[in-house]
Amino acid sequence: MTSPLITAAELAAALDSPHPPVLLDIRWQLGGPPGAEEYAKGHLPGAHYLDLDQELADPPGAAGRHPLPATERLTAALRRAGVTAGRPVVAYDAGSSLSAARAWWLLRWAGHPDIRVLDGGLAAWLAAGQPLSVETPASGNGDFTVDPGHLPTVDATGAAELARTGLLLDARAGERYRGEIEPVDPRAGHVPGATSAPTTENLSADGRFLPATELAARFTTLGVTDPAHTAVYCGSGVTAAHQLLALELAGHKGAALYPGSWSEWSANPENPVAVG
Repeated sequence: MTSPLITAAELAAALDSPHPPVLLDIRWQLGGPPGAEEYAKGHLPGAHYLDLDQELADPPGAAGRHPLPATERLTAALRRAGVTAGRPVVAYDAGSSLSAARAWWLLRWAGHPDIRVLDGGLAAWLAAGQPLSVETPASGNGDFTVDPGHLPTVDATGAAELARTGLLLDARAGERYRGEIEPVDPRAGHVPGATSAPTTENLSADGRFLPATELAARFTTLGVTDPAHTAVYCGSGVTAAHQLLALELAGHKGAALYPGSWSEWSANPENPVAVG
């Protein structure tokens, strides 16, 4: 199986080949600064910027802060970036792949056959001595059509059921899981029965993913045995995709995403909340 990750050296070679991949810049962080501003200061040559809030999600509402994008919205964004079904795609962000993984998961969910994440992101690219560009490429002539549903998802009811009968992983920081802080969502705490599994613990200090053997050991400790009975949530469905990428690296392919995540769950007063 081809790894969902690509190194900076591998990407440089691929970009210099007769069939280079489409590059997607997915820089984003909660509370800013806007990724477009960082993109304008310098990006991988030829990369197209995609706005996570505006293009990789529908407007916030009852379904959470980052609902899955409508087919038309995602198709338009990917075509503008030059995405086609027959050309590889590589997504990257500033370094930790927390937002690039959202693009990876979405393209897989949408039916794209070849999407990878630059391990270590922009930081790894620069550390490898590779150049940046401030030129914005022309809009691509992509022809990719989103066909949603190629990866599994669960709704709030399904998440609650897995918390009781399977395994529901909470990818947020431990202090948010425990309810000690809640910077953005209506209530603090976690889905009752969920297991705390901060996705940042899947990374080494330089922002690259841990080796597959270490990830596998971590998920074994967390209780992952059957991906078909495992789901992941976070604050709004972004970092949960990063956890799903780590699970796949560890050999656990097929776990589900709860797209609404805590932003949807906590906004419904009928949903119970656990703390501690």
